[in-house]
Amino acid sequence: MARFFLELAYNGARYSGWQIQPTAPSVQQTLEKALSVLLSQECSVVGAGRTDAGVHARYYVAHFDVFDFNYPKVVASDFVYHLNCLLPYDIAVSSVREVKPDAHARFHAIEREYTYYILRHKNPFYRGLAASFFYPLDVNLMNEAASLLLKTKDFTSFARLHTDNKTNICRVTEAHWQEQEEWLTFTIRSDRFLRNMVRAIVGSLLDVGRGKTDITDFSAIIEAKNRCLAGSSAPAEGLYLTDVVYPPEIYVVSCNK
Repeated sequence: MARFFLELAYNGARYSGWQIQPTAPSVQQTLEKALSVLLSQECSVVGAGRTDAGVHARYYVAHFDVFDFNYPKVVASDFVYHLNCLLPYDIAVSSVREVKPDAHARFHAIEREYTYYILRHKNPFYRGLAASFFYPLDVNLMNEAASLLLKTKDFTSFARLHTDNKTNICRVTEAHWQEQEEWLTFTIRSDRFLRNMVRAIVGSLLDVGRGKTDITDFSAIIEAKNRCLAGSSAPAEGLYLTDVVYPPEIYVVSCNK
């Protein structure tokens, strides 16, 4: 048995999220179906984490196992080409890399990055691919508030209620807004993320930018550890998973990238 990491990207607009759902299409289910056809074996994939319905990924990682007789197919130079031929237009695999048998796409990830995209002006060509927000915003205040996240350990105020999280402790190492012509982007990097955490943070920071919440209030929201006090979650279509980092020792030297 051999284990491989798939590196891929997907447009999440048509999917109920990454994870398999009983009554709705998911990225995981679509990928498993294509792999099973290509390899002529039942093939399960495990992802780097769950993304909600409508959320996109510019960079995502999932692992799968193959029996020894299928090993030559996976390491062949045309494996990625054939897999992409079986996948729909909104899921694209960029590479397959052999990893050690105990490597895990979710549990071995040491850092993840999300980027949230906001259009400041109406643009029909990005419908479903970015959020739209036309109110005046004080980006400097939003960045001042975002800097408080680097000093925060407990993110209960931005976590979805009634989940099975054992802890809401995260280590955020980057959180900032950037303006580029008609775009406003928020980038956040952490060792882990809670469900709905980024969208809740973005919604709360937009309240700061609009003047609905000041810096003192935002700090109090963090300290309260109460999701009901934070802002509404920002729309799913603006959120992208943009990076997942793994320790180099999990990879096998011989790989097809």
